Amino acid sequence: MHPRTILLPALALAAACSAGGGGNAQTASGGDGAAGGATDASTAARAVPAPAPFVATPVATFVEPWAMTFLPGGKQALVTEKKGKLKLLTIDGATAIDVAGVPAVAYGGQGGLGDVVPHPDFARNGLVYLSYAEAGEGDTRGAAVARGKLVLANGGARLENVQVIWRQSPKVSGRGHYGHRILFAPDGHLFISSGERQKFTPAQDMNANLGKILRLNDDGSVPKDNPFADKGGVTAQIWSLGHRNPLGIAFDAKGQLWDMEMGPEGGDELNRVVRGANYGYPTVSNGNHYGGEDIPDHDTRPEFSRPALWWTPVVSPGNLIFYSGDMFPAWKGSAFIPGLSSQSLVRVVTSGSTAREAERFEMGARIREVEQGPDGALWLLEDGENGATGRLLKLTPKG
Repeated sequence: MHPRTILLPALALAAACSAGGGGNAQTASGGDGAAGGATDASTAARAVPAPAPFVATPVATFVEPWAMTFLPGGKQALVTEKKGKLKLLTIDGATAIDVAGVPAVAYGGQGGLGDVVPHPDFARNGLVYLSYAEAGEGDTRGAAVARGKLVLANGGARLENVQVIWRQSPKVSGRGHYGHRILFAPDGHLFISSGERQKFTPAQDMNANLGKILRLNDDGSVPKDNPFADKGGVTAQIWSLGHRNPLGIAFDAKGQLWDMEMGPEGGDELNRVVRGANYGYPTVSNGNHYGGEDIPDHDTRPEFSRPALWWTPVVSPGNLIFYSGDMFPAWKGSAFIPGLSSQSLVRVVTSGSTAREAERFEMGARIREVEQGPDGALWLLEDGENGATGRLLKLTPKG
């Protein structure tokens, strides 16, 4: 394989964005992220267009890639393909082999194999966590999270002792809004983002775990100090509620949890996620229903927590990370959001519970995932939607 280096320009931000996606970023300032904490939203300052300070080098190609993660040691990564394949990749791109033992997935629409994350103590226990769409009875589906031990032997790779540790409840019809991002907290708790499956009302239903951010122990059991632990059942799993399709969850350098979620027609949201808070969907949103039916804005219902930043037109987020590397020192502490319809990489600066869009780089393709590599480089997965291929790109500084 002979990687080809690509030079990429920057895209103007906010109201200067083109029709290819992006949007007028809005920011809510003040407050602590709890209900009613933010003041009226105002138009975010426009960033000055500038050349991208990186080169993008293609490393490998996958069919409908959805997520990736680096394994300890920095020489290997796992990449999921939506149709159900898990790939073990050497970082230099020389080889990518299939990992056996992956659970069967309900492929179609937005469903299939989703996120992949190693256990924080992977070097000792070898555990890998996968999320995926799972078929139910009749014409129903739901997200699930399973874990298994990654075993490398005789030039191959497989998952052993795979166990499902979490499921969306209830399973419903349709093939959208699974969410199912996986994140380990600094203290070892497991967070899962759960979309409302395009059913709206489950996001406010405390007897369903749809439209929620969930907090579990690493084995799927419920921590005793969860905000609704005394309620039992799936309610006990809930950390926050009122989410639509949360496709990115990440902790910043101060240990604050954030989520990035797709809005309806407009109103993509970046939220600082607070224990027990309700973010209002579908009662409020800064977007509208598809077809133009109005949804009241957040500022009409101060009892709901409001986004730190929102976009109309939308970014269409793939995931969310906070950068902590040294390769791009000016970006340390910044959040990065890959854009699908916006075909972009968006850099966001946060301060306390506030946020603003700082830069946006045009990538020329739908970007599903951004990850930070072991050496501080940024890695991007192109979406490769509808059975197409998407490249894995490594971003390094120019020069």
